[in-house]
Amino acid sequence: MTPEALLLVVGAGHAGAELAVQARECGWSGRIVLVGDEQALPYHRPPLSKAYLAGEATLDAIALKARVTYDKAHVEWQPGRHVAAIDRATATVRFSDGGTLPYTLLALATGGRPRPLPAAAGAAAQAPNFHYLRTLADVDRIRAGFQQGGRLTIVGGGYIGLEVAAVAVKCGLKVTLLEAAERVLARVTAPPVSAFYEQVHRAAGVDLRTGVQADRLVLDASGRVAEVHCSDGERIATDLVIAGIGLLPNTELAAAAGLRVDDGILVDPCSRTSDPAIFAAGDCTRFMSPLYGRSLRLESVPNALEQARCAAVTLCGQERRQDNVPWFWSDQYELKLKMVGLSQGHDRFVLRGSVEQRSFSAFYLKGTRVLAVDTVNRVPEFMLAKRLVAERLPVDPERLADEGVPLKNQIAA
Repeated sequence: MTPEALLLVVGAGHAGAELAVQARECGWSGRIVLVGDEQALPYHRPPLSKAYLAGEATLDAIALKARVTYDKAHVEWQPGRHVAAIDRATATVRFSDGGTLPYTLLALATGGRPRPLPAAAGAAAQAPNFHYLRTLADVDRIRAGFQQGGRLTIVGGGYIGLEVAAVAVKCGLKVTLLEAAERVLARVTAPPVSAFYEQVHRAAGVDLRTGVQADRLVLDASGRVAEVHCSDGERIATDLVIAGIGLLPNTELAAAAGLRVDDGILVDPCSRTSDPAIFAAGDCTRFMSPLYGRSLRLESVPNALEQARCAAVTLCGQERRQDNVPWFWSDQYELKLKMVGLSQGHDRFVLRGSVEQRSFSAFYLKGTRVLAVDTVNRVPEFMLAKRLVAERLPVDPERLADEGVPLKNQIAA
């Protein structure tokens, strides 16, 4: 490559920040420009619904990398710039401010946005006390509404909703959580794990209601949400509403440019898109998983980092193929939940440990293969579980449930 070559990275989340710095470390000698919609330096998103929301972490503490790291890598950081269009014929992007920038290679790390809540239609979507939680600005607005004794209604019983509930109830708010499905975490866990988390939250004081959908947000004369109307006829008076019902991948830019898109920008194992000059990484992508033999879109920090590293190596002339095991985590109260793998398609559920003592591992098996594992307050077992899933090691389900048999024996066998 020539010194005039330019790598443009669009999106300044985990994937974008990692890709920009790693590209330099892997040998990219041309310019590297990193652009993002927000003004803040790239930051960790998981703490937004945990420590940062609770006021236990500062902005500096959640920065992905110090400013000096970008400077040393000669990454040109351009905050507050939104790419409006990609012209692949001329290898140029157009910004919403009217500016343009030609690229040699382009990397899309555009992430995702909160799925809109149908109940928040029209003026309700603009109510000052109605929020989604995705960015620093979102959390800063939410924290301003965290008043002792205030009534908070959370719509959505996924990880974001449960994490926010855990923080809010500890901050002294009266929390009601509404989940439309018959149990929380229904898409990702088995009923015993869902029941465990429901019990934990109710014991902490959360009014958790399943099988209840928010139908309508009712505004008062000042334009604030005053009530949440539910499918069961309940009217919940509220001071603050937070919705967390999923994420939509930001694929519109890629689709408009003619890249292949299907609920995510389609990429190969090296993070290349259908255009050899364009890469993509993070929550906005969809790829074929060799571990599960199907197409996946993962909303996962580890996945974003791995895809970014694959892209950085590949665009510098080598080739690195993604072959990592999906894993995730969630902190609620004193519980450390770590999950590895994907449980869809399991035909057997094995519980190891004690739900009552809040220390257990939940195994999702298909035959003798471990597809996924949820661990609660069991870090050593999580590390072993990653090997069981990644290496597709056969297990004995009966011995798996027996705490008298060390889990490492399943690997040794």
